[in-house]
Amino acid sequence: MAALAGLSFVSSAAVTVQKQNYQGWPNSYRISNGEVELVVTGDVGPRVIRYGFVGGQNLFKEYKEQLGKSGEAAFQARGGHRVWKAPEDPVATWAPDNVPVEVKQTAQGVIAREPKEPLTGLQKEIEIRLAASGSGVTVIHRITNGSLFPLEFSAWALTQMAQGGTAVTGFPPRGKHPVNLEATNPLVMWAYTDLSDKRWTFTKKYLMLRQDPANAEPQKLGTFNADTWAAYVLNGEAFVKRVRADASKTYPDFGCSFETFTNDEFLEVETVGPLTKLQPGQTVEHVENWSLHKNVRLDAKTDAALDQLILPLVQATNGVR
Repeated sequence: MAALAGLSFVSSAAVTVQKQNYQGWPNSYRISNGEVELVVTGDVGPRVIRYGFVGGQNLFKEYKEQLGKSGEAAFQARGGHRVWKAPEDPVATWAPDNVPVEVKQTAQGVIAREPKEPLTGLQKEIEIRLAASGSGVTVIHRITNGSLFPLEFSAWALTQMAQGGTAVTGFPPRGKHPVNLEATNPLVMWAYTDLSDKRWTFTKKYLMLRQDPANAEPQKLGTFNADTWAAYVLNGEAFVKRVRADASKTYPDFGCSFETFTNDEFLEVETVGPLTKLQPGQTVEHVENWSLHKNVRLDAKTDAALDQLILPLVQATNGVR
């Protein structure tokens, strides 16, 4: 972790916000309750570039060569957590977020809001609410239609995880034939998806994807679960994100509320909101709940082992009011 120095501002009895220099970005904001910490960038974004235990590893990916930089003409991966619009568009979705953002302090964290994007007319923001104790975080993503025309899209929350870990997500509750005859969920492929790739592991209840720094071939799958969640296990710690999805609504990418992607540089765990038609000036909101956990090791990738190891962490991830 880079050295941080700055002025502290008390947000609540237990949550503090510090404006600090993080990895060359002088206008960064560290939010902490003494147990965990997040860093939100003010020089680019909106981005959450760090989430970890105080003094511990950053579970989020960081592109070392891009840290501290800003003003580039093209989109920069950078790492961390961001919000995009879906379905993915090679121009509008990849609009650069390389300019300073407005950061407003709140009682439980910050709100980081970008200027309206010249390319799309959209304005994106991320609000962080950190619990007074423990690791719970509520992350609220908002996208406002600042254009002159109605637009239809989904809010898409993408978290780039550091190298070397394994992502786990759950399928909707399983049943038995011939009792349960109706389809329960999609399993969506991309043109480059290869189910024979050894980084994938499937059980009856779970899907797993391992990040391998030595394998540059991209992989991606998507699915739908009313209780959408993902865990990422790295070096004995786990990051969990969770969101409620609505089966009565239409989701992009053949109905995905969750997607995961990897290559040799990172692994991404992504949640997707429903397609929403916004009139000019209207805003769509997408809420994730996060948590961190210690002493988590994937020694066995079986339903029984994951039921015991991962499910309690997911059930404990309920966010901050």
